[in-house]
Amino acid sequence: MIKNSKVALLFGFFIFTWGSTVLSQVADTPVIHSQRPPMAQLQLEELASIVSQREDSQQLWAPIPGWAYGYDSQPLPGDTPPVPRPGNGVLLQGEDIAEIKRPLSLEGSSATFTRQEIRHAQDVIDWFPEDYPPMPDIIKYGPESLRGGPDWACGSCHLPNGKGRPSNAPTAGLPVSYMVQQLNDMRNGLRYSADPRKPNMPNMIRMAKAMTEEEILESAEFWAAVPWTRRLYVMEAELIPEMYLNPNNNMFFTVGTEPIEPLAGRIVETPIDTYQADYLRNPRSGFNVYVPVGSLAKGEELVVNGGAGKTIQCGICHGSDLMGLGAIPGIAGRSPSYMMRSLYDLKQGTRNGAGAQLMKPVIENLNIDDMTNIVAYLASIVPPTPEQED
Repeated sequence: MIKNSKVALLFGFFIFTWGSTVLSQVADTPVIHSQRPPMAQLQLEELASIVSQREDSQQLWAPIPGWAYGYDSQPLPGDTPPVPRPGNGVLLQGEDIAEIKRPLSLEGSSATFTRQEIRHAQDVIDWFPEDYPPMPDIIKYGPESLRGGPDWACGSCHLPNGKGRPSNAPTAGLPVSYMVQQLNDMRNGLRYSADPRKPNMPNMIRMAKAMTEEEILESAEFWAAVPWTRRLYVMEAELIPEMYLNPNNNMFFTVGTEPIEPLAGRIVETPIDTYQADYLRNPRSGFNVYVPVGSLAKGEELVVNGGAGKTIQCGICHGSDLMGLGAIPGIAGRSPSYMMRSLYDLKQGTRNGAGAQLMKPVIENLNIDDMTNIVAYLASIVPPTPEQED
């Protein structure tokens, strides 16, 4: 039995329980916390159990492409993910309370939110409700069984418009049956990350397990109704501005102005405007994508023609415009980091659902360079503009 101690260890996985972190609680004064509250103890134990069930005995088929997973090093034996702490409305030690509570606005939006509201992971803000159908409770507040948390809602990580971030999946415009299958694969131990350090994959498995069948279908139907539109601006480069890899969200942030950092075979997705994308969580905010010189032409050859038999033409299954076909997801203009993780995980064998079997012959002969070229080209495709209703 795990007691309510400051730190408990379960299956080699650290669980940070909510000890005495409240610094002050006086009438008419704010409650200040030293750090974000964690999830409920039961959910911490569930997360630890999921991590402990990983099977890591199989050798990696190639070095992990760290840029795709949000790391600049290789995983080591025994590595486990840090315990994720959901953003919420609590005030933290050292924060400027007036700033945190100041109303903020976005160009093009009639809404105003405070930073305290923006970072709340279990009450998702809605800057642009006209961009998608009304958010159901599963998207705005998360699984009913986890409410009262702290915990997450679907729209917190994937954003209300389903664009997501490089560290998680872009869910907008995906087929309902595909989304349902992926959530069930996670529930059934058929999908997890090849990199044991990645924290949001076991967290996603935990949340899929907490969802009812009705919530799974409702979320899938919502995302399917949101059109996939452009958010990436792809450019080939040898040198890029200096980047900071944020360990809190595994995202690259641009900190320099001059191209002085070697790209060195990576793909780097970075917000065009970090303040908009991260601080305000503007779901319309775009991303610059730096890809290796020559990768677009090489990727096009593999995607369109199969690379002289090295792989299978993507359009056969994903549609001639690569926007999806039936139950097969669209891949045009989507996050290259996410797509690279998908390809690597498929070849590593950490994705084993029914749909994954269709991809096995596609990836059999691909190496890391091939996959990098493929996702670079796919990311560069500009999705068609959704038809305007009269």
